Amino acid sequence: MAEEGARQYRQELTADPRAFALIRRTVTAHIRYWGWTDHVGPAVMCVTEMLANVRDHAGSPDCVLILRATPSELRIVVSDRSPVLPVVRQPDWCSENGRGMWLLGANADTWGAEPTAEGKNVWVAFTRPTGAAPPEPTPALGPVCRPANAAPPHVSSRTGSWS
Repeated sequence: MAEEGARQYRQELTADPRAFALIRRTVTAHIRYWGWTDHVGPAVMCVTEMLANVRDHAGSPDCVLILRATPSELRIVVSDRSPVLPVVRQPDWCSENGRGMWLLGANADTWGAEPTAEGKNVWVAFTRPTGAAPPEPTPALGPVCRPANAAPPHVSSRTGSWS
């Protein structure tokens, strides 16, 4: 049984940096609409990091992005086909990489990774304090889709659905 007030968005996509801006706008629009506006910045940063990790470490850029919001939790999941679970390491601040999982832990209330039959899920969650008022939907600000006259990204999302 689904939790009352749960909302979900699911998108199969290719983790291509040229499409990240459009994905960030889509994530921002959903999070704002669902009333989690105060978590947009950290959530979008986490999505970008998780997609970059798919691109760099999963062996295939194909993945699934799931956003799920309830009155008490916003959870973001990125599923990929690699069975290798991420490892948190102490960041080397002089290196150009190696900080992704550390950033997830620093920005989300909780995060985790779990193996699946197809690969793995990496997730982050943001929570509201117990007894906090349920979020009110907020209109999405700014464009969600690219303008009609804009060139399409090289590799874009394949499917998207919401409820």
